[in-house]
Amino acid sequence: MSRVCEFTGKRPITGHNVSHANNKTKRRFEPNLCKVTLESERLSRRFKFRITAHALRSVDHVGGLDAFLLKAKDERLSDRARRLKREIVAAASA
Repeated sequence: MSRVCEFTGKRPITGHNVSHANNKTKRRFEPNLCKVTLESERLSRRFKFRITAHALRSVDHVGGLDAFLLKAKDERLSDRARRLKREIVAAASA
């Protein structure tokens, strides 16, 4: 399973550890991924996601899973999240 946020698309990036003597060694900066269960109010169901702590704060700030997904750009969302967004839009219009 890759270390990618399902909502924001954040991935590991590379950089250097720099010692006091200014020696540089390669390292990876991993995103702070959390396994969370979020509830959709429109669908009355719960969904498990693997998202960053930053995305979780954004979901709370915007007002919940439904509001966040409706506002999010499709390019950043994972396939599962994109599919869920389509279900929420269909439920909202019906």
